[in-house]
Amino acid sequence: MQQPSQLQIELMTVAHELADAARPIALHFFRKSAQGLENKLSDGFDPVTLADREIEQAMRDILTVQRPDDGILGEEFPDIPSQSGLTWVLDPIDGTRGFISGTPTWGVLIAINDGDAPVFGIVDQPFTGERYCGGFGTALLRHAGREMPLGTRKTTTLSESVIFTTFPEVGSKQEGEAFHAVAKQCKLTRYGMDCYAYALLAAGQVDLVIEAGLNPYDIQGPLAVIAAAGGIVTDWQGGDAQHGGRVIAAANATIHSQALEILARY
Repeated sequence: MQQPSQLQIELMTVAHELADAARPIALHFFRKSAQGLENKLSDGFDPVTLADREIEQAMRDILTVQRPDDGILGEEFPDIPSQSGLTWVLDPIDGTRGFISGTPTWGVLIAINDGDAPVFGIVDQPFTGERYCGGFGTALLRHAGREMPLGTRKTTTLSESVIFTTFPEVGSKQEGEAFHAVAKQCKLTRYGMDCYAYALLAAGQVDLVIEAGLNPYDIQGPLAVIAAAGGIVTDWQGGDAQHGGRVIAAANATIHSQALEILARY
């Protein structure tokens, strides 16, 4: 395996510094009553909390000092154009609905995009102390003071697959029908895991995650981690998924192609 360059080591160090800064802020608000909850939608429910804003601001403050020429694409504040060719893609709390419900299935998402694709990503779960990292020749889980390699499963048939999505309805009626057509062929279907499902795929626990309506900051961190662990993430046509929308993450190319064949009918 090729050793990371000095720049890559520096970028990974900063990425971990961002995740380290996010953890205490997230835990300060998690399972507390004073979360500063607001709804971003006039018709529907899209929550944001003080934790979302404070975490992203803390990460931006670090980048302003450590990587002032890099761009920033985040969920809560305006984009900053890149002067270096590198952009940090930040989701301070992915799974805010889970966060406000007290379930430990949310996470802090960090990605580094080189202008073509996310090249390094982190999915960090502060409450469980799990940090999934991938890119620059790295695919590992940091937990309880140890580092463990990540690797996706080798399942070859949908009938033996475990599939996840966050919402049972998935997206539009047609998108929901497409997901359930794949899920009907799988051994086990689970819901409501947000970014944690992608982490479990990278760790070799599940085989498929299929979602719709994603934003770039929802998927770029998980995409980098899964790719480094041996998996594949695309849109429902097999194309680039980094910009969000309809996304499928698969443990391997075999399962990916079988699921895409079904999705293509919709």
